[in-house]
Amino acid sequence: MANVYVYNNRNDAMEYYTLAENDAMPYNIGRTLTVGEFRGSSRAGTLWTTRRAMEAFNVTRNAWGRPISVGFAFKRIWEGGHDPMSEHYAGVAFDAGQNLDSVTRDQLRNTAASTGAWSYVEPAYLTPTWVHMDARQTPAACPNGGYPLVSNGSAGVYVLVVQDALNALGYTGSGLDGYFGNGTRNAVINFQRAQGLTADGIAGCNTLNRLTSLAAGIGQTPTVVKP
Repeated sequence: MANVYVYNNRNDAMEYYTLAENDAMPYNIGRTLTVGEFRGSSRAGTLWTTRRAMEAFNVTRNAWGRPISVGFAFKRIWEGGHDPMSEHYAGVAFDAGQNLDSVTRDQLRNTAASTGAWSYVEPAYLTPTWVHMDARQTPAACPNGGYPLVSNGSAGVYVLVVQDALNALGYTGSGLDGYFGNGTRNAVINFQRAQGLTADGIAGCNTLNRLTSLAAGIGQTPTVVKP
């Protein structure tokens, strides 16, 4: 069983599900993406994504007209495996088509791009052996990309990543619910003070860079919440 958190972009609210590995992901149509397929190699008991990402997958699967093999989707940031501000940690990225030949894989890449459902579909020269597509939130907090700024009152998967990273690093009190409240703000301030950053309680560019670089791949520490 898995706890699955979904940020509903339509009403700016978090939704919570308890699902079996063979159950369809929330908002998935036709059971074309199960919890186990979305999980991939993650061993965490709590996963998250957005309604928008699930609907983008539905649109692409419908346009493709056949199964899409997903090699990598979700990871918790402390599990590592990706760059510090990877969209996989936010649960909105899919690396697919590893089982296809290069011609068919390019067709899948072009299909995903043509739907207009994704924020970003990576060009073939960057990912020649798979198709990367993600439904990232923009604008990014940093000029060179990455996660958006989150602060008191924010909700969603990027809040979950910040909370997860803070907890893993021992800055507890933020919980793991996708809502940026006073507990998360205080944890951010404590982290910022310890790192010599401006202690404003806002997870902007500098804070996100430092936080994610320290947390990515650190492992399941004793303060990880709901592993």
